[in-house]
Amino acid sequence: MIVHLTDTKAVLMGGAAIAGGAISQALGGWDAAMMTLLIFMAIDYVSGLIVAGVFHSSDKSETGALNSIACWQGLLKKGMTLVIVLVAARLDIVLGTAFVRDAVVVAYIVNETISIIENAGLMGLPIPEAIMSAIEQLQGKGDTH
Repeated sequence: MIVHLTDTKAVLMGGAAIAGGAISQALGGWDAAMMTLLIFMAIDYVSGLIVAGVFHSSDKSETGALNSIACWQGLLKKGMTLVIVLVAARLDIVLGTAFVRDAVVVAYIVNETISIIENAGLMGLPIPEAIMSAIEQLQGKGDTH
């Protein structure tokens, strides 16, 4: 019984590794920009849940509290963001370039950063000037491609 569970775990872990590798490849590879985007997407989603669930100050519902439709919409938007990254990665391949995907990822990193900052503001946190400067630099970097 224990051997069977170990074999099952190994098969599941192997399948997850293959799926993760395939998804990573489809999105143009696993680099610092992609990792940053995924981390920021997770932070944005969780911070949005905290804004609604704990602070009741979300602008996504009339009461400011959690709303299941808004939660699903948020997840679907995150999924569509990854679809757009996939499209950009494929465009790079077709065009023989190496900047479309990177520009799209940087643009979405800026978007996620702004959303995280907005969520922090809804929690009552002051926003450090260094973060605001970094956002401005990222916006400029996204515009140059």
